[in-house]
Amino acid sequence: MTRRPGRRAPLDLSLYLVTDAALCAALGVEATVAAAVGAGVTAVQLRDPQATDDELVRLGRAVRARLAGTGVPLLVNDRVHLVAPIGADGAHVGQGDLDVAQARALLGEDGFLGLSVQTTAHVEAALAHGIDAVDYLGVGPVWATATKPDHAPPGGVDALRRIAAASPWPCVAIGGITAGRLPQLRAAGAAGVAVVSAICGQPDVRAATAALRARWDGARA
Repeated sequence: MTRRPGRRAPLDLSLYLVTDAALCAALGVEATVAAAVGAGVTAVQLRDPQATDDELVRLGRAVRARLAGTGVPLLVNDRVHLVAPIGADGAHVGQGDLDVAQARALLGEDGFLGLSVQTTAHVEAALAHGIDAVDYLGVGPVWATATKPDHAPPGGVDALRRIAAASPWPCVAIGGITAGRLPQLRAAGAAGVAVVSAICGQPDVRAATAALRARWDGARA
């Protein structure tokens, strides 16, 4: 299935950073994002479930300022109502978050929307909202991950392959992502990978990001 042209430009989701304030504590979220984008991250999701709305808006605006001029979009996890105050480009919601139709209504037609899925049934449910309702799917966890203890059961690479085949939207693999696993994820149909601890809190954020970037690009050949 091919997505028909919409008003939102396609996103480069190849290396997608999800922020974690605790893991980034030593360097800080803003500096982590700046270093990671400088080394090849193509999309950033602001995620901090412990922050209040006011705290997340302040952090989001600071990150937004770091991303100015880079062309890298900023997406807000879950709290769609904060996209406008932050000046972000869109949001990402999970199955237990705001409904797709409600999220799209808040974002309007110009905002990007990502949706977490774990099964092909989730893909079919998303399609009921229309192909322009979302822009990409986050598929996972592929493997278990300590960065989100309440995550859904891991689906493995086979689940990613089935979902990518059924989806009209680009699919981003998340959960347990390491540089060594990137080739098999790309071979399974992923348009990109979303990482947290593989970048956040690493001793050398730029080097860690560059290693992921090189492995993903190398898997393309």
